[in-house]
Amino acid sequence: MTTTTTAPARTDRAADLVDALGRLHPDIEVRPAGRATSAYRYDAGTTPRNGAPVEGDGPAVAFPSDAAAVQAVVRLAGEHGVSIVPRGAGSGLSGGATATRDQLVVSTERLDRIVEVAPLDEVAVVEPGVVNAALNAHLEPYGLFYAPDPASFEISTIGGNIATNAGGLRCAGYGVTRESVLGLDVVLADGSLVSVGHRSVKGVNGLDLTSLFVGSEGVLGIVVRAIVRLRPIPVARRTVSAFFPSTSAGLDGLDAITRSPVRPTVVEFFDEPSLTAIDAFSGTALRDRGASLVLVELDGYGIDEQTADLTTALTSSGAVVTAETAEDGHALWELRRHGRGHTEPQWFVGEDIAVPKSRLRDVYSRFAELEERFDVRVSAVSHAGDGNLHPAITRAIGDADPADRPAALDEAATELVRIALAAGGTVTGEHGIGTVKREWAALELSPRHLAAQRALKDALDPAGLLNPGKAI
Repeated sequence: MTTTTTAPARTDRAADLVDALGRLHPDIEVRPAGRATSAYRYDAGTTPRNGAPVEGDGPAVAFPSDAAAVQAVVRLAGEHGVSIVPRGAGSGLSGGATATRDQLVVSTERLDRIVEVAPLDEVAVVEPGVVNAALNAHLEPYGLFYAPDPASFEISTIGGNIATNAGGLRCAGYGVTRESVLGLDVVLADGSLVSVGHRSVKGVNGLDLTSLFVGSEGVLGIVVRAIVRLRPIPVARRTVSAFFPSTSAGLDGLDAITRSPVRPTVVEFFDEPSLTAIDAFSGTALRDRGASLVLVELDGYGIDEQTADLTTALTSSGAVVTAETAEDGHALWELRRHGRGHTEPQWFVGEDIAVPKSRLRDVYSRFAELEERFDVRVSAVSHAGDGNLHPAITRAIGDADPADRPAALDEAATELVRIALAAGGTVTGEHGIGTVKREWAALELSPRHLAAQRALKDALDPAGLLNPGKAI
């Protein structure tokens, strides 16, 4: 007699989880995996480009509206063995919020309450779905503002900013997100809720777990509330532009700023190809004013004295310096944030390397070599006040198949990473590692360092439930 054994049918754990959430927590909206959620497969850095369609089913997505709901979702996901991808606005640029059909995305967009503003403590308590720009609009009547301002501030959330330790333009004067986060409430992989940090500015009781969670890209826990530090709105702000006859001369101007007594809030640098690209995309005429641009924001008391000292330093380096009107200054900052783009189909690699600011010249000086070696175009706009470059490596697609991406682009990008590391820098200044930069991260971190990071992950998330395959 022959016995036939039939293998048990493979279960869809994510679908079972969605069903269980519907039965046990009907108050939490959950969208099942399918075409309707396909956008949740990607973040801004991994969305298909050059007109390529978004294909395939997306993951299931849960929309909890408070911390208790996040806890319930996480616990049930653990019981079903379904991994979780925390997601804010999806504006990240490194693949940190990408998800597959067998995962559950936990969106924090409905945790969007500004719980408290305490002017005398100069802190606010906010949920992670609060949009950066909305927080500052809310704070303005108090005469306060939240300093971190990534280029995506109009759409990115505080939770997403915390997940990547986002930076932005004002880092030169106010630091990155970590310098503005005092405490966090975090849901861990077992569904427990922990509070780390302090409401006070000072506090050294125990290990600094707040800083550990900031920049952890959702692999250690899901932030459900944050205590953030606020600053008084400056009594004055002024934009100063300095156009130079060459990229090299502009780099000289950056050195002159460091040697001066002025410490600007923002120092941005545009090389010649970046100015040309902005003009082509935005219809402006920046290149007519010079071949490179140092764009500066000053704030605070003594604005006229700061402007005079800065003008002296920049003029001595060969710049044409202008204290811009408020209207013209606003237009220049809008171009910095939104003025770049492509006027023809291109393959593109964007980077986020950072080096000591004294070594910016070493990186820019290698662009021509990379262009010749890999047959690409290389340019960079930089947060020059803290040495954070955003290089763009491109090649025109022309008549080629857009899907036939040349390996030379990624080879050039990797070589540029190596150049940054040799200059004492890092593979990412503010965008995070996500999925896109994990191989580059391994070039920077020693095996022992990586092992220590994995040990921390295992201690807090032994089942690997939270955002697997990201950051580490």
